[in-house]
Amino acid sequence: MKVSRRALLAGAAGVVAAGKTAAMQAPQPPSDSSKVRGKPSKALGQRAPSEKPQRQVRGGASSGTPHQDLCGTITPADLHFERHHAGVPEIDPKTYSLLIHGMVERPTVFTLGDLKRFPAVSRVHFLECSGNFGGRTAAPEITPQQLAGLTSTSEWTGVALATLFREVGVRPQATWFLAEGQDAALLTRSIPVAKAYDDALIAYGQNGEAIRPEQGYPARLFLPGWEGNASVKWLRRIELSDRPFMTREETSKYTDPMADGTARIFSFLMDARSLITYPAYPVTLSRGWV
Repeated sequence: MKVSRRALLAGAAGVVAAGKTAAMQAPQPPSDSSKVRGKPSKALGQRAPSEKPQRQVRGGASSGTPHQDLCGTITPADLHFERHHAGVPEIDPKTYSLLIHGMVERPTVFTLGDLKRFPAVSRVHFLECSGNFGGRTAAPEITPQQLAGLTSTSEWTGVALATLFREVGVRPQATWFLAEGQDAALLTRSIPVAKAYDDALIAYGQNGEAIRPEQGYPARLFLPGWEGNASVKWLRRIELSDRPFMTREETSKYTDPMADGTARIFSFLMDARSLITYPAYPVTLSRGWV
């Protein structure tokens, strides 16, 4: 079969073009970093391109921490688990306020600036949702994130709630306080006053920066060692009383069904549990001695 000169040249050009395209798409071998100038400074640091940990979103109301992808005990703020009941509200820190009233001598409204003028406290604490581990232990192939992603650990910074209670003059008869959030759910919980004088914080910082919106920005209640929903986020009001307030969340939702048909309420403390983050699925170990 005869091929014209024009067709031959056109075919050759196509081969050359295809070769160039393939060369452009082919992965380049890694260069010697010691012989190439690195990238300049940036205003905001980023993870290495090969490190891509992400939270696992669960239905739009929560997301789990990727424990299997992390190092150490501190959870990066952007990977801390989240749980909310009506979405994450947008709150202007310039107009934010916290009212403390009820059985107190001096009802007071605190701005965010007011809270930051008190002595700051920084402590490392874990936080765990009461629904953690729920219904996921039966699957044979499951990651730590899927099993127990609703717990995280951070360094929390804020003002001790005991400091604020002394500032407003809590009356001796007050044994409970109501914590109310500023989200659309208006989540409220009754908390024993004794916890405030123990280790409770009004936290506005997390891991060296302002707490993230999904963690309660600008300020939240933080109750170390207690189930997560009691640490009310987007905190806007605290009311002191001599009895619990019996709110919706603590009578119809966050209760523990008992064998006799009754329900236990005000079960705040999270019992100790453990989790192996590595080796964990999908990593496998061969049988025998190491």
